[in-house]
Amino acid sequence: MKNLTQRFGNHVFEPVWRSREMLLGRAIEQDIAPWLFEQGSLTRRIVLNCKNKFRVEVLSQQWQRPMLNEALRLGVHPEHYAFIREVLLYCGDIPWVFARSVIPHKTLTGPRRSLGKLGTRPLGEILFSDPSIQRDALEVAEIKKGQRMFSCATQCLFTPPESVWGRRSVFYLHKKPLLVNEVFLPSILSK
Repeated sequence: MKNLTQRFGNHVFEPVWRSREMLLGRAIEQDIAPWLFEQGSLTRRIVLNCKNKFRVEVLSQQWQRPMLNEALRLGVHPEHYAFIREVLLYCGDIPWVFARSVIPHKTLTGPRRSLGKLGTRPLGEILFSDPSIQRDALEVAEIKKGQRMFSCATQCLFTPPESVWGRRSVFYLHKKPLLVNEVFLPSILSK
């Protein structure tokens, strides 16, 4: 890890992701915990809780280097490019969730090439409709001002809070990984 940090810079500006077990003793707001630890489709849960129309706004879809923590989680080299998709999930006109998906090149081969062309279709709709896709354990993080993920997630907010909570997990499509980060914006708690 020391060599990677020396070569790719200090990653203190990235969230510290922890498993549920490693969160013991850390205060998590009671309202956000059910969203953080939802095992099913987050898209489906938003649709069920949103009295207004659900929609996806694509912020960015491009080949770029993943963040160091993302590359390490996926087991890919930090210098290798991945297809990164950033979207906002809306309830009516209010953004509830910022999602950042990181798809390594090897995952976007064969029939999975279509994942690079989702447009406004939610990724969760695809991931949870295919029973062959496996998902590893959720990790959560308190994402704070000054961290790159915070800036990405809260760019749509007029007055960002001091921190937001996020979760992530790796999905395996025929043993090929895909990382999904989901950051919960304050408006999700005001439903």
